[in-house]
Amino acid sequence: MPDDHQLAAKIASAAAERLLDLRRSHSESGKALGAIGDAESNTLILQLLLAARPGDNFLSEESAPDPSRLGQHRVWIIDPLDGTREYGESCREDWAVHVALSVDGQPAAAAVALPAREELFATPAPALAPAPPGRLKILVSRSRAPALAERVAARLDAELVPMGSAGAKAMAVLRGEAHAYLHAGGMNEWDTCAPVGVALAAGLYASRIDGSPCVFNQADVKMPDLLICRPELAETLLAAIAAEAG
Repeated sequence: MPDDHQLAAKIASAAAERLLDLRRSHSESGKALGAIGDAESNTLILQLLLAARPGDNFLSEESAPDPSRLGQHRVWIIDPLDGTREYGESCREDWAVHVALSVDGQPAAAAVALPAREELFATPAPALAPAPPGRLKILVSRSRAPALAERVAARLDAELVPMGSAGAKAMAVLRGEAHAYLHAGGMNEWDTCAPVGVALAAGLYASRIDGSPCVFNQADVKMPDLLICRPELAETLLAAIAAEAG
C-alpha cells in the first residue's frame, strides 16, 4: 500500500494523464471540453481513492458534499480540474489537478499536477526555487483579479501577473516565477487545500489574508481569500493587505 503522500501523487498523476488524453482526443473545446474533463477526472479520482482508502471520506468540487465527513479525521479534498476555462483553451497550460488529504483540518498529504507542463508537485518535500530577481511579482486570478490586490500592488510598487488555476499560481511561486499569490473574493476548499499543503511543505508561507491559518473540512466549504508567498515577505504583505483592506 502506498503511503498518503505517494497515493496523492499517484492519483493526481493518473488524473493528469486522463485529462491530457481527453484534450487530445475530443473534438470539443471550451465549456463542453471542460465539463467532460471535470466529470471524467472526478470519476477516476474517486474510484482510485475508494480502492486505496475505503474508510476515508472525501470532498470534491464535482460531487455533492457528504455531511458525514465533518465527523471524520481523514478527508480527501479534491479538485479534479482546477482551471476548467483554461483547460478548454488548447494553448493554455495554467490548469491543474488537486488531490489532498486533510487530517483534523490540516493538509497532511497533497499533490498538485500541472498536466500541460508535465509537472507534479507533491509532499512531503517539494523543492523551493530561489526567489525571482527584480520587482515584486504578485500572481492574481486571470478572470477576477481582486481590487484589494491592485491596491496592495500600488502600495508596494509590485507587478500583478494574471494566471488561471489556483494550483498553477501557487506552484509558480514555488518554482520561483513570482514572489506571492494573493486572492480575495471567493474560492472553496478544493481550490486551496492541495496548493496550501504543497506550499507549506516546500517552506512557503500560506494563510488567510488576515494571517489566520487555513482550516479545511469545514461545514462551510468556502475559503474566500488566500495568501501564499515567500516566507521572508509574509510580514510585509500581510501589513500591506491590512492597510488596504481596512
